[in-house]
Amino acid sequence: MKVVIVGGVAGGMSAATRLRRLNEDARIVVFERGAHVSFANCGLPYYAGGVIDDRDALLLQTPESLAARFELDVRVRTEVTSIDPEARTVTVRDLTTGVESVETYDELVLSPGASPIVPDLPGVERALVLRDVEDVDRLVGAVDGSARTAVIVGAGFIGIELAENLRRRGLDVTVVELADQVLGPLDPEMAAPVADELRANGVRLELGNQVTAIGADAVTLGDGGTVPADVVVMAIGVRPESALAVAAGIATGPRGGIAVDETMRTSADHVYAVGDAVEKIDAISGQSGLVPLANPANRQGRLVADVISGLPVRPRPVVGTAIVGAFTLMAAAVGWNEKRLRADDRPYRAIHTHPQSHAGYYPGAQGMSLKLLVDPDTDAILGAQGVGGEGVDKRIDVIATAMVGGVTASELADLELAYAPQFGSAKDPVNMLGYVADNLRAGTAATIQWHELPAALDAGATLVDVRTPAEFAAGSIPGAVNIELDALRGRADELPAGELVVTCQVGQRGHTAARILRQLGRDVRNLDGGYRTWVAGAVRTDTLV
Repeated sequence: MKVVIVGGVAGGMSAATRLRRLNEDARIVVFERGAHVSFANCGLPYYAGGVIDDRDALLLQTPESLAARFELDVRVRTEVTSIDPEARTVTVRDLTTGVESVETYDELVLSPGASPIVPDLPGVERALVLRDVEDVDRLVGAVDGSARTAVIVGAGFIGIELAENLRRRGLDVTVVELADQVLGPLDPEMAAPVADELRANGVRLELGNQVTAIGADAVTLGDGGTVPADVVVMAIGVRPESALAVAAGIATGPRGGIAVDETMRTSADHVYAVGDAVEKIDAISGQSGLVPLANPANRQGRLVADVISGLPVRPRPVVGTAIVGAFTLMAAAVGWNEKRLRADDRPYRAIHTHPQSHAGYYPGAQGMSLKLLVDPDTDAILGAQGVGGEGVDKRIDVIATAMVGGVTASELADLELAYAPQFGSAKDPVNMLGYVADNLRAGTAATIQWHELPAALDAGATLVDVRTPAEFAAGSIPGAVNIELDALRGRADELPAGELVVTCQVGQRGHTAARILRQLGRDVRNLDGGYRTWVAGAVRTDTLV
């Protein structure tokens, strides 16, 4: 059996090496258009910033090492220019010599990846991208020269990583983002602390703006302003490299990626596809979409090798777990965010908490903000987000695992998670999300979101802040009445008739206050996530929706 793989890195090399471990007799040929077939593309921003100082550390395998260990025929700087599914051949071009040849296959695996989106702007030829080792070499060369200023177009994961790393190199950095927030996978109140962190570390943010032209040493913005830019990097996203498949008559999906079934088969016989180029099934909607992440690509590479080898497979939809660092913060997400749920007109419950990374009495605890999105009918977890210091990654990973395992939101309360005071709390932040979810499911609590508060107040609701007078004086929501929680029972009759909304700092005291008032016969809701969530949403994002 001869298997030809188009493209290396995550998907292609996972397929090739797994296939060799399963089949010692197969002939496996890998064609890679670039100069490197196996490299740590997620480490590229950190090499650009000097955190990773050894360029060779990015090169995980070479054609020589892959030949020695796995007996793979890996050909770099070799581009597959066409596919003939009927003849089971591919035409390849040696990019060094220009010589073309035809290669036969029994099974073909497409792993061409995705390419950076570069808009058609005046002067865009000066812009850099960051997708492979050659790209990072160009970026480092530009930064090592006389560069003092940089503009990054796009405030997604790569844009934020680049902003941090170019600041580390001493450049004045501006991030330009068309949306009104950084990190689109997060909701605005969760993204606001990341924006604060970037600004606190000297990164200028141009949100709700765009680059309209790139000059010799500056960029022009949509509002007419200009920003100095010795270096310009496009980080506005990627699109699947599906042109080769389309030219061969292979079907694509609604988002332009290669369409595959659950065993990674394309519409052409004996042709498979994996990685960023393919459309994946979303675990929440059951529909196809693009999820350009390393973990799904590696998983698909392994799966397609199993399929070709005749092994049973367990296909899984993707939940889209991702994380990014921004100076001292982590920001992570899994599943859908609230923006997407609202746009899809899908019912949901939102839960905000603000726990510490471990027991507060043990030194060094760091704060975090967590958000859980729940189906109100089934109690299924629809998504989660986390922003803060250490421990955010662990909590999002636990929730991602729960989603894959079918654990409901309320059942998070029952998870037995590792505890010692330096690592967590007896009631882990994930457990606490489960407690809140269970209260909402059982009807023992009712909440209101930060963006729903203005409408409730306009309709006549009274806002009661149950924090201490000192906390209240340090900052409060306009129009709130301050009655400290411990005095609430004795002063409840001072509150006017009608709906009440209670708030505290993070929601916990508000829940207790709401239980008191409800048992006194009052119509009451707790402001989810308390004053801290309201500040992040209504104040720092400067929006009330």
